[in-house]
Amino acid sequence: MQKLLRTIAMFLVIATVVFAAGCAEQGGKKTNESTPAGEATTAQENNTIRKSTSEQMPTYIVGTEAQFPPFEIVDSQGKVIGFDVDLMNSIAEDQGFKVKYVDQDFAGLIPALQTGNIDIIASGMTITDERAKEVNFSEPYITAGLALAVTVDNENIKSVDDLKGKTVAVQTGSTGFMKAEELKKAGIVTEIKDFAHVNEAIEELKIGGADAMINDLPVTNAFIAAQPGVIKIVGEPLNSESYGFAVRSGNTELIKKINTGLKNVKASGKYDELLANLPKYMEK
Repeated sequence: MQKLLRTIAMFLVIATVVFAAGCAEQGGKKTNESTPAGEATTAQENNTIRKSTSEQMPTYIVGTEAQFPPFEIVDSQGKVIGFDVDLMNSIAEDQGFKVKYVDQDFAGLIPALQTGNIDIIASGMTITDERAKEVNFSEPYITAGLALAVTVDNENIKSVDDLKGKTVAVQTGSTGFMKAEELKKAGIVTEIKDFAHVNEAIEELKIGGADAMINDLPVTNAFIAAQPGVIKIVGEPLNSESYGFAVRSGNTELIKKINTGLKNVKASGKYDELLANLPKYMEK
């Protein structure tokens, strides 16, 4: 009986050792198999990080008044296009940020920037000392100037000197509007008719509601090229001015990105390519 008990005990000890060895071996396999799993987790985490980085790419809201061809206009699909849009898109691509465009009246762009509703103005905005008190401008990206325009059959107005007692059409808040106010204060212009969009000012001139129009030279030239025989430019440019992108005052980080991107886009030849496409925007 005792011999039988010793035999059973010995059997249990051997069984226990074999079982423990099997568990140890299985445990070793699990440890070895965890290495690839760990690598897979790391790769997944890296993908998550890359995705997170992409999602965290800053998106800036760009305010524009998209009735100012060829710089900004809405195409037949309702998309904002134009020279300013393509240039800003190129700058954004160069500097690693995204942009979203918001179309609104020109006169409301600076207030929208100041209240934080938009981050950038890209709307053929002339750099002036007065505006520079309210916003930070980028380096100039195009040279413009003001032109005096009349209908093609008007032979009475040949320069600003002939505006005595006349009515001029302008865009609200534009430098053309500022020039018209200056001429009115000087006793030259009698009445100013201002409109939210430049195409409305052109229409007012066409139908005879105004004797002349003061507007940016490149925009007026682009309209004449697209619709010849309607209006013409008379006299010399009223001034020389440049367009710039604008950000909120003190936003040095963003203005630095825009200036660096603009410099790079010019150096790459992309800027000249966009400039050559200016007339095409009038066909949209």
